[in-house]
Parts: sequence; C-alpha cells; structure tokens
Amino acid sequence: MHKRITFRHMDHSDVMENYANEQLAKLEDFLQNEPTPIYINLVLEPSKVHAHHLIELRVKSPNYDLVSNYEGPDFYDVLDHVIDVMYNELHEEKKKHLDERKTVGRHEEFKKQR
Repeated sequence: MHKRITFRHMDHSDVMENYANEQLAKLEDFLQNEPTPIYINLVLEPSKVHAHHLIELRVKSPNYDLVSNYEGPDFYDVLDHVIDVMYNELHEEKKKHLDERKTVGRHEEFKKQR
C-alpha cells in the first residue's frame, strides 16, 4: 500500500501528519485484503485569503478509483469529514462489486422472476 500525504502551500506539520495517519488507518484496514497496488494520496491545502481549507483524498486500486474533497474552516474537522465520506464510498463500491459478482451468470434466472 502506497500512502502519500502532501502539504501544499504550507510547511510540513508532524502533528497534522500523525493525526492524518491515525485517521487513514481506518481506510488502510478496510483495504487490507484488496488486490495491490493500492495508492492513497492525501492533499492538505490551506487558504490564505479566507478560513476555508481544502483537503482532497484519492484512493486508487484495481477495484476502486475514488476522490473525496471538502472545504471548511477547521483542518481537523475537514479531514475527518473527507475520510468518513471516503470510507462510506468504499463500502458502497464494495457492495456494488459483490452484487455484480453474485448476479454473473444468473441473468436468465432474474428475468424469469420479473
């Protein structure tokens, strides 16, 4: 699993990186049994004009290619929101993949039921 945290237009912060790693652990646990390679890119970008900071999270693997981003006044709240949204999207995508896998070869059977 390849994980990258980028601080765009700001200095590196060990506190923010540690917090981001703690939050990303939830996604890493979910993706643990997925086929590799898995790329997780987190971009932290503050706003110098107003108090709305942008955080973008990308997850790319053989089964998933998802992007989640959010903008808000508090970095920690924005990061929590972005990771929660990505976690929910991953669950939805996994459910879709499982449903598709279950219906392969059974289309005629489902047509008869309608």
